[in-house]
Amino acid sequence: MTVPSPQAAPRRSSKRRRTTLYTALSLLCCSVVMTALPAGASAASGPHADAPASAARTMAVAFEDGFDGPAGSAVDGGKWLTETGDNVSNHERQYYTAGTSNAALDGQGNLVITARKENPGNYQCWYGTCEYTSSRLNTSGRFTATYGHVESRMKIPRGQGIWPAFWMLGADIGSVGWPNSGEIDIMENVGFEPGTVHGTLHGPGYSGSGGIGAAYSLPGGAAFADDFHTFAVDWAPDSIAWSVDGTVYQRRTPADLGGNPWVFDKPFFLILNLAVGGYWPGDPDGSTALPQQLVVDYVRVTTGD
Repeated sequence: MTVPSPQAAPRRSSKRRRTTLYTALSLLCCSVVMTALPAGASAASGPHADAPASAARTMAVAFEDGFDGPAGSAVDGGKWLTETGDNVSNHERQYYTAGTSNAALDGQGNLVITARKENPGNYQCWYGTCEYTSSRLNTSGRFTATYGHVESRMKIPRGQGIWPAFWMLGADIGSVGWPNSGEIDIMENVGFEPGTVHGTLHGPGYSGSGGIGAAYSLPGGAAFADDFHTFAVDWAPDSIAWSVDGTVYQRRTPADLGGNPWVFDKPFFLILNLAVGGYWPGDPDGSTALPQQLVVDYVRVTTGD
């Protein structure tokens, strides 16, 4: 998500985010209700945008998945846990499935997460028989990071009610709960904003609609779904900077939290998901073409260790 400095987006009314789902094999036991950032905070031209985009070239690779493998094969189970279930707390419409129906390699070095309007397994959701299926993957129990450059190159989907995200949760969520665990949203997009993505921090005293973050918009009315873009954070003690295609658009420190605790000096795990519907994006309508796909070229974490 490209070069010129974006404008800070106007602040939204409160929107609820997604609930964290886990399979029976998950290490986590709780259901976490989260809310969407009312976008706005500092943009790239603001006072917190002075960090370099990345020092990743001189750092060691701590985690990497280039999604190489035969077309139709599953993701590496040694790196990713596949979550299953619906999401009543956020009123999303999809059921996250296991297997390769909604998440598979394409044989060209990409992971493809597909949201479909179908329900071959007769899955039941909070609202009745599920109308959609999709996929959600995380690295819980497989990989965590504390600091570093965390990035993914991906091509996001489009359409009303479509909600892709690349984010992180504190690995202690099972014991301290949310928002005390902390959450770092590296990239979220809601389909009614095709040219805008959001980066947000959630923690105690600044969760939900009080999340701390900003929005980045492509120039000239361009849409993120039209090409691949690289979304990243540079995460250090007492500092996190967000970038799109190497352009930093916000930087956050404890000084931004109004005296609330900074809970980002501990291990976090990664999450990739494609939601359909929910309080923030709204539900699909007659303009929404399905299936939609989140195509992920790679996910990489580099550190100074």
